[in-house]
Amino acid sequence: MQIAKNAVVAIDYTLRDTDGEVLDASPEGQPLQYLHGAGNIIPGLEKALEGKSAGDDVDVSIAPEDAYGERDERLQQDVPKSMFEGVEKIEAGMRFQAQTQSGPQVVTVAAVTGDQVTVDANHPLAGQTLNFKVKVSDVREASDEELEHGHVHS
Repeated sequence: MQIAKNAVVAIDYTLRDTDGEVLDASPEGQPLQYLHGAGNIIPGLEKALEGKSAGDDVDVSIAPEDAYGERDERLQQDVPKSMFEGVEKIEAGMRFQAQTQSGPQVVTVAAVTGDQVTVDANHPLAGQTLNFKVKVSDVREASDEELEHGHVHS
């Protein structure tokens, strides 16, 4: 079976940045499963896997616009440290869920300067070209329940 919309796909993958550093990988023997065409993985990788079958290998570089987008500096702002009520020590790299006008948003602490905290709502991989090495381990038809819910059920 070929990968197409509404197929359940299992892939083993390694994700590297442009310097070759491993950013993420599926645990050995535990392929990532997703519902193709449901927006469960980045668009560029989904497009690269279209039409592939179990056993196929795919090496692909995904530009930021087909991954997590370009960085948007407007998504970085300074907020008072007092907004982090109950957190003893705030450090760069910490992630928090903030309530915004658009609903919950995950932000990363970019810097702490005195009583000000710079938070960044960009995805940590925004602006980066992502290099995937993928092995398609399985492709199957999705169940009615998986299609209804928009994701794979184990």
